Amino acid sequence: MKTVKENILILGIESSCDETSASISKGNKILANIIANQTVHAKYGGVVPELASRAHQKHIIPVVQQALNEAKVDKNDLDAVAFTRGPGLLGSLLVGISFAKTFAQALNLPIIEVNHMHAHAISACIQENEKSKVPSFPFLCLTVSGGHTQILKVSSHTELQILGQTTDDAAGEAFDKVAKLMGLPYPGGPEIDKLAKQGNEVAFTFPHPNVGEYDYSFSGFKTSFLNFIRKEKQKNPAFIEENKADLCASVQHNIIQILLKKLVMAIDDTEITQIAIAGGVSANSGLRKAMQELAAEKNLDLFIPALEYCTDNAAMIAITGFYKYLDDDFSQLDVTPMARYPVVQ
Repeated sequence: MKTVKENILILGIESSCDETSASISKGNKILANIIANQTVHAKYGGVVPELASRAHQKHIIPVVQQALNEAKVDKNDLDAVAFTRGPGLLGSLLVGISFAKTFAQALNLPIIEVNHMHAHAISACIQENEKSKVPSFPFLCLTVSGGHTQILKVSSHTELQILGQTTDDAAGEAFDKVAKLMGLPYPGGPEIDKLAKQGNEVAFTFPHPNVGEYDYSFSGFKTSFLNFIRKEKQKNPAFIEENKADLCASVQHNIIQILLKKLVMAIDDTEITQIAIAGGVSANSGLRKAMQELAAEKNLDLFIPALEYCTDNAAMIAITGFYKYLDDDFSQLDVTPMARYPVVQ
């Protein structure tokens, strides 16, 4: 193993859902980040687990080879293999974990399990170039994805605390379900973001949930939107088509306001001024703009990962694996995937 941490080479593997990704990190920098998307799910309106597993099996070897080629790294120069253990789809996780174990054993390398949500938070620490800034500790991270919505206090690369999280559905799921109700193609979140730019964000209002201090809830939001659409369509069957842009803008605005209200409470209470966002929904242009406005208003240091590090990717797995490597936090070969895997054990 190398003694100079800046030269440590980690292969990261991500296969928690429907992206097969491999990345090579050198220290806290990313040399390559390859992502193979699965378009097969679009016609079903959501991810089909069995199809996702088969696609991972097809993609995993070419993706890893492409990452090594792009990084100009020989597999024999690697120091460890990091992989997503969970949370995620069991079948999809199993493909990535099985490959990571076999690959590492063949090269006599240690393996490092990574929590997917932990990695999303640490994606803010990826240094893209010599001039790019990363957050200092502690920082607050609003992690927003299809399956999770959390406010995390990140005290170090390996020490996290959940301040608040969704009590039911995640914000990303709310975006996708609302999009499906409007007949938008899957994945719905990006479609809403695109149409929202053409609409009036205050055209329609929806109730905001009242839950625990920093916690979230989006099941009621989805239900209220469903009831609203049913009622309006009874009066005008063409209501959705005639108001699609305004509906998207209003939905996006309301979800963002719900997210920011709790985040502002956490900022005020903790007095932490280093703030990051992560997860697939952090790619939403409305959320990114709202966070930038919040940062300017409250004089915060804001860190938003590049778009390729927002959605599921192996770069965040590799970089988290790097910091676990420094702590000698390695896994045993009997490690198994976990569909539910709390970010704080």
